[in-house]
Amino acid sequence: MTTEESKPEKSQKKYIISYVWDFPNILSLSGLFCTIIAIYFILQGVYSAAMIGMIWAVAFDWADGLVARRIKGRSSSDGQFGGELDLLIDIVSYGVTPALLLLSYGKFDPVFLPGAFLMLAAGVIRLSYFSTFGLADGSKYTGLAIDNNNIAFVFIFLFEGMFSADVFPVILYVSGLGLAALNVSQISTPKLSGKPVNVVLLASYTLAITAIYGWTLL
Repeated sequence: MTTEESKPEKSQKKYIISYVWDFPNILSLSGLFCTIIAIYFILQGVYSAAMIGMIWAVAFDWADGLVARRIKGRSSSDGQFGGELDLLIDIVSYGVTPALLLLSYGKFDPVFLPGAFLMLAAGVIRLSYFSTFGLADGSKYTGLAIDNNNIAFVFIFLFEGMFSADVFPVILYVSGLGLAALNVSQISTPKLSGKPVNVVLLASYTLAITAIYGWTLL
């Protein structure tokens, strides 16, 4: 018996693809598209463009939850599917992408593999924990939410030009390990994405980051 067969039957739509037409899920997939763009430019070594993709992935991620909470009559199956979709996209956007960023900037030197693994492992462990236990008290997380990893990295990269080619990879390495430690720590952190004012602040930050890095690409 397969895993799917062993699960209790749940109400679902006729076609799997029909879930895509749920607007919050469209936003989630838009964030995934931004992540693919970021990964493409990371592998190309065009880090300014990658930073734009990474921050827009966060913007769409925050937007999908805000929109979902404001749609009336949204079915429970849409909500459950959207939650699972969001979780899987988070693994790619905030786990795989920063790990690839570290490897790429380190010119894929094997010394960066442990750091990339620890960053990705911390993200997966954190998401598994959150999927199991949820918020600490309904409004706070245990540990640092991994969407903050992208927010932090695009900020750190603003100072790339201030350091030598030998020093900045070390800064990224240490920053990545620090964020990984915070992701799985026991500290209590607020859920920033749940408040409209924070979404507005992120939107402003996203536009500013896009303008700054976009200028460097001209």
